This record gives sequence, structure tokens and C-alpha cells, in this order.
Amino acid sequence: MTIRPLADRVVVKAAEVEETTKSGIILAASAQEKPQFAEVVAVGPGGDVDGNKVEMYINVGDKVIIGKYAGTEVKLNKEEFTIVRQGDILAVIE
Repeated sequence: MTIRPLADRVVVKAAEVEETTKSGIILAASAQEKPQFAEVVAVGPGGDVDGNKVEMYINVGDKVIIGKYAGTEVKLNKEEFTIVRQGDILAVIE
């Protein structure tokens, strides 16, 4: 099973959460922050969204920074993904 986003949606997979600090302290799951760095897994076709033409400029494989509370989290095949609008992507990491 795969996810195929619609309109201006982008599917991202969050980067691994660090479980230890640089000084070696192990963090409990509740103390770990939601990662803002992610890799793009799938990109919607763009097109007409809310009466405006949207061109997709994000590509599969891009490393991006997303808003901390952006998107909808989904679990598929025991993997966690986040579906965000292209506008919720703050930057592309090069």
C-alpha cells in the first residue's frame, strides 16, 4: 500500500528523533521533541486549489523543514508519515 497525495499535499517522513543528548543523557519518549526535519516521500499534482493555481516546486527526496505542528500524522505499514500542504514547508535543506 502507498500514499498518493492530492492537490497541493506533500507526504513526508520525519527524521529520526535523537534519544540521547550530546552529553549522553538518555531522553524519555515524552521528553523528545517532534522532529521538524523530514524527507519528502510523495508529492501531489498541484493544480487548482481553492480557486488558485498551485505549482508544485517540492520534489520527492528533498530534505525539508516543516512547521512544528503542521500536517496530519498517519501510520501505514508500521511507518509514520505526515501529510502537509506545500505551504507548510518552511525550507528545503540543500
